[in-house]
Amino acid sequence: MLPIGPYIEQPFSETALRERLLDIRFLPDLLERTVQTLDEYQLELSYREGGWSVRQIIHHLADSHLNAYIRCKLTMTENNPTIKPYDQDLWADLNDNDQPVNLSITLLHALHRRWHGWMMTFSEEDWMKTFYHPEYQQTTTLWYTLGKYAWHGKHHVAQIEAAISISNFLD
Repeated sequence: MLPIGPYIEQPFSETALRERLLDIRFLPDLLERTVQTLDEYQLELSYREGGWSVRQIIHHLADSHLNAYIRCKLTMTENNPTIKPYDQDLWADLNDNDQPVNLSITLLHALHRRWHGWMMTFSEEDWMKTFYHPEYQQTTTLWYTLGKYAWHGKHHVAQIEAAISISNFLD
């Protein structure tokens, strides 16, 4: 079981929209508060055997949310575009993940500020626009994407909190 459970889709509503947009807007703040006191040792912890380190999770959030932002841009400018999948596990192993985590946190602050501000202008019709994901052979709405990435950020922060909690228990 994942720390906050799997993503569960909800139908469009103004209440769900406000909640999801707030999650997008404030993920970088939540992430930064969660990791601001961690040392190098703690950044290498994982919440489970064989899982990504806290450092890899932070860099993954930047990589993943950049891809999601681009997918949203494509969807708003093309008719049901086919997006480019990527192998997140291979990306997590690239040596740019050795960079200081504050680089990805700073990137997330800028990205989420821009992403949130832009999405605040979407109409309900915009949220129903779609892209095609060839890896999953699935057509996905921007509404689903918003929910998935609102969940995704909290999911990974929960993994980081679990790693920290385990570390504190072992100390």
